[in-house]
Amino acid sequence: MTIQNRDTFLDKLAQRMGRPRQTKAEPMPSPVNNYAATRLTELTQAERCQAFMDFAKVMMVDVAEATEADAAEKILELCEKYGGGELVINNDERLTALGITQAVQNRYSTHIWTPEAAGDNLTQAEKANIGIVYAEYGLTETGGIVLFSEKDRGRAVSLLPEKSIVVVRKSTVLPRVAQLAQVLHEKAQNGERMPSCINIIAGPSSTADIELIKVVGVHGPVAKIYLVIDDL
Repeated sequence: MTIQNRDTFLDKLAQRMGRPRQTKAEPMPSPVNNYAATRLTELTQAERCQAFMDFAKVMMVDVAEATEADAAEKILELCEKYGGGELVINNDERLTALGITQAVQNRYSTHIWTPEAAGDNLTQAEKANIGIVYAEYGLTETGGIVLFSEKDRGRAVSLLPEKSIVVVRKSTVLPRVAQLAQVLHEKAQNGERMPSCINIIAGPSSTADIELIKVVGVHGPVAKIYLVIDDL
């Protein structure tokens, strides 16, 4: 269609539709409610955390709680429960501060994800029985967790091992994705470096595509475990 006959064509369309041709966009209607941003915000942080853990269990996540003081001991219990063996863990100072990195290094054959290791990171993650990561946030609505990737925090650590342990603090549990979007928006507005990848994961991977029979662990770990740090 050329620019010369565009107006004629649009006029005919408007005539067939029984209304005048619109040349200006109509304003967006006011939303009926702000449910997307306000859902679950009426809960206290403690109530939000409990709902987060309850829904995570519905999504087949094994949820354990610990304080900062006994986080390292609890992580060893979870590793034993899920078979120990070879581990891979992100080079995350928050895991180090909780004593988790040192604890698993002392007990198991542990590979720490570092940019210097390059391709060996993927090799080690692929053969590891357990991967340990630290979540930026938990999401109450889905029972999911949010992971930011960067050079010392590879996404393969939570995706390639057979089991995945995620450490998440109660103080970082958000109501839903709307609040996460706001956090990311503020980071961008402040000129902060954005993560290379953002993963939102709720439970072990599963599918029911074939005859509605649910199969777990198709595209990732067969078991997802949360170690929830009570810091409220």
